[in-house]
Amino acid sequence: MAMTTIGLVLILVLYSALIITCNAAVVGGLLPQPAGANNIADQTIFNVLNFGAKPNSELISTQAFMRAWRAACDFNGRARVFVPPGVYTLAETIFSGPCKGTHPIMVQIAGTLKAVADVSEYSNFAWISFDSINGIIITGGGTLDAQGQALWQFNYCKTNLNCVHLPATLFFNGVENGKVMRLNLINSMGFHIHITNSYLVRFHALSIDAPENSPNTDGIHISKSNTIKLSRSVIRTGDDCVSFGQGANNVTVNKVTCGPGHGISVGSIGKLPGELEIKGLIVKNCTLRGTTNGIRIKTFAGANPNRAIGMMFSDIVMENVKNPIIIDQSYGDKSTEPSQVRISDVIYQNIRGTTTSEVAVQLMCSARLPCLNVRLTNINLKHIANTPITSQCQNANVGYTGIQLPPPCHGPSS
Repeated sequence: MAMTTIGLVLILVLYSALIITCNAAVVGGLLPQPAGANNIADQTIFNVLNFGAKPNSELISTQAFMRAWRAACDFNGRARVFVPPGVYTLAETIFSGPCKGTHPIMVQIAGTLKAVADVSEYSNFAWISFDSINGIIITGGGTLDAQGQALWQFNYCKTNLNCVHLPATLFFNGVENGKVMRLNLINSMGFHIHITNSYLVRFHALSIDAPENSPNTDGIHISKSNTIKLSRSVIRTGDDCVSFGQGANNVTVNKVTCGPGHGISVGSIGKLPGELEIKGLIVKNCTLRGTTNGIRIKTFAGANPNRAIGMMFSDIVMENVKNPIIIDQSYGDKSTEPSQVRISDVIYQNIRGTTTSEVAVQLMCSARLPCLNVRLTNINLKHIANTPITSQCQNANVGYTGIQLPPPCHGPSS
């Protein structure tokens, strides 16, 4: 009996020591714990509150957010920057790499970020920037409120095409292997999202919202980037819901609902010398509601050559759209010179719905470089008042198959 009791005591002592050891490993982590961080399982949490962020206050938390990011970026392990519920005021905020860890850093935004509504606070024409980062996940269901309504009066881009754009809400430059999902962006000063010089970034389940009269508040503008995907998002703005700028290659837009706004736009391109070509665009399974344009390709007239090639627009629903299908190669200025942007290999297929215009299909191409290999398959558009609608084509090599409403062009083409 004594031996049994002693043995039981020894077992309990050993078990307690094992628990203490295991708990110490969980709290301390297998890697040294940075100041201001907490460990959960194999992930180290960098809570912005631990770095001085002040929620629900007029105090600006920019430096606290950047300190939390810096600690996470310099940590050689799995890292997560956490923004708890609450409202945080931020001026220009820059999250830059490269970072030390081999795993993507997660930025979890559970609260609301509110911008300082003073354009003098922004030197880089962006509110929140992510720069030179390989591996990042931005999520959390939070809201980014740029308070653009306080600054839209200073936007002169409608009258001056050489204007300086107001700051974007999110600016991605040199980002690779990224995911941005489950976020709400409202009232951007300029573009809601601008991505450039980036590779393999996915945007998913976003809600982007600004009034119909808000100027240059594109939902997402993509330029000089390869392998970008946007899916299952709702975009309501005062400008393009999605716009493709120079160097947008291999981009897919799938299951996006757009409107109000100016629709989905390729370009404008040909404005500046030496621009990069646009190629490999796929837009599919999208719905456009009450937009100025549906699918638009726009190039400047004049002397800057470029190409926009290999584009497919498929399974698109138009609801009360003014210009459902439009190519405009004399966009933007008063030049009488024809555009030197070559548009070729464009497919429009399975596009249906309603239009507010008497001309539902306009393919107005360059006299110097006519559009080549444009294909329309199963186009079924009707006027909201059931009045007849037509097509217009100029300098376009167009082929037709399947249903064609409005009827195919009979005007001058080549």
